[in-house]
Amino acid sequence: MSQTVTTLDVNTAPDGGHGTDYIRAQSGIMSWLTTVDHKRIGLMYLISTFIAFAMGGVFALILRLELLTPKTTLMSANTYNQMFTLHGAVMTFLFIIPSIPGALGNFLLPIMIGAKDVAFPKLNLLSLYLYWTGALFTLSSLVTGGIDTGWTFYVPYSSTVTTTSVLSVTFGVFILGFSSVLTGLNFIVTMHKLRAPGMGWYKMPLMLWAIYATSIVQILATPVLAITLLLLIAERAFRIGIFDPALGGDPVLYQHFFWFYSHPAVYIMILPGMGIINELISVHARRRIFGYKAIAFSSVAIALVGFLVWGHHMFTSGQSEYAAIMFSFLTFLVAIPSGVKVFNWIATLWRGSISYSAPMLYALSFLILFSIGGLTGVFLGMLSVDLHLHDTYFVVAHFHYVMVGGTVIAYVGGLHHWWPKITGKMYSERLASIACALVFIGFNVTFFSQFILGSRGMPRRYYNYLDQFQPLHAFSTVGSWILGLGFLVMIICFAKSLRSGAPAPANPWGGLSLEWTTASPPITENFVRTPIVTKGAYDFNTTENT
Repeated sequence: MSQTVTTLDVNTAPDGGHGTDYIRAQSGIMSWLTTVDHKRIGLMYLISTFIAFAMGGVFALILRLELLTPKTTLMSANTYNQMFTLHGAVMTFLFIIPSIPGALGNFLLPIMIGAKDVAFPKLNLLSLYLYWTGALFTLSSLVTGGIDTGWTFYVPYSSTVTTTSVLSVTFGVFILGFSSVLTGLNFIVTMHKLRAPGMGWYKMPLMLWAIYATSIVQILATPVLAITLLLLIAERAFRIGIFDPALGGDPVLYQHFFWFYSHPAVYIMILPGMGIINELISVHARRRIFGYKAIAFSSVAIALVGFLVWGHHMFTSGQSEYAAIMFSFLTFLVAIPSGVKVFNWIATLWRGSISYSAPMLYALSFLILFSIGGLTGVFLGMLSVDLHLHDTYFVVAHFHYVMVGGTVIAYVGGLHHWWPKITGKMYSERLASIACALVFIGFNVTFFSQFILGSRGMPRRYYNYLDQFQPLHAFSTVGSWILGLGFLVMIICFAKSLRSGAPAPANPWGGLSLEWTTASPPITENFVRTPIVTKGAYDFNTTENT
């Protein structure tokens, strides 16, 4: 299974007479706001989601500072509740879910399949506008009284008790769901209809399989969240008895609706990250990916089985014992395709010519952190153990090891990998490696201590806590400072690259997929002439590529 391309002229730099790069093709703010170029839209997603990440990160640092001491440190209890709600909502709905599909997916998918753009360019721009609109509604709570329900908006608190800005935030998340659905639809049609000549399904880079599986989940699961939030808005605004027992409703029904979307949403977050890791490990180890079809179909399996496990969030809700047993079994089942990926990545690294560049360092960090997150998920999938660990800091640590240690670390690794292609500039490997080390150390100091806290009974979301938990909380808070410093060094690294980085060659890492046959940064239409696929994206073991 091989995949090289006809690269005649497609490598030619933009100033070589074959077109202008996408950044300089047009000037002026309106040229960006009205563009249908998938690369410009991807870059605007990148900037927008990064701003959301910075905001969510600042909220997290403030939360950890408050938890440095057992009693009040710097804010009131109500402010603390609003802070952790906004941290969760911003990080989940404004950053983690849209970041990889919106930024890297938009930029890379058409180039990786040899197309000039996505199937529906104007719909792509509409998706970005919907993202911005949803973000404005969500963040409006900062100036309209805040929101203190937690990012899950559980009833009856969100429907009857709180007087904060539930309506604006839930409506914002509702709009963000439309953006997600349109993006997923666009990607599926693009992969079906616009692949270059010679690119069959089994010649696509595995990142595209991951995005395809993610798009399926986006289309099928997101409408459930939209309906759930509409019902919540109707209950709060018009006192309709859907979730309120006093009006004949059922609060547990909300949990079923919410987690039927939100557990598949976990895979909307992690599947694209897994797709990135395929590219990083193969390219930076100079090895053909081990078990291409197993990895490809495991992405689809994760997407499909992920729809069946929502009930493991509700083991303590009073659901049927038999339902709980089945959800526990399915939780173990969904771990199998994830394990397939991890073992195949390790097999790919075996005897590879590993380059310890920044993207590979992030990939190796991902393998360690995601494995810890996955294994601790087994604890929470066991009925008897979950009764003790439910709603403790053990759950907080597990979630962050999967979402941050998995998705965010993969995203940052992918950003380092494709940064030369996106910007046309190289960055300092030394500075990038220092940032990676700080992020890895800071992350483990912050969150591994929370496994211990949770196992000892420390509940999550508590403003004050017993004195016996203070040493571990202080340790976790110091870790958050190291983690924040790591991300700050990363930002400095990228800023220096933009200002004074060396011009990037077309293929700085020696990759074989189609994006490395274009100029850095690519021209507006991606390729001077349509590429013809004849060899594999991971075919590093052939004579001509060694």
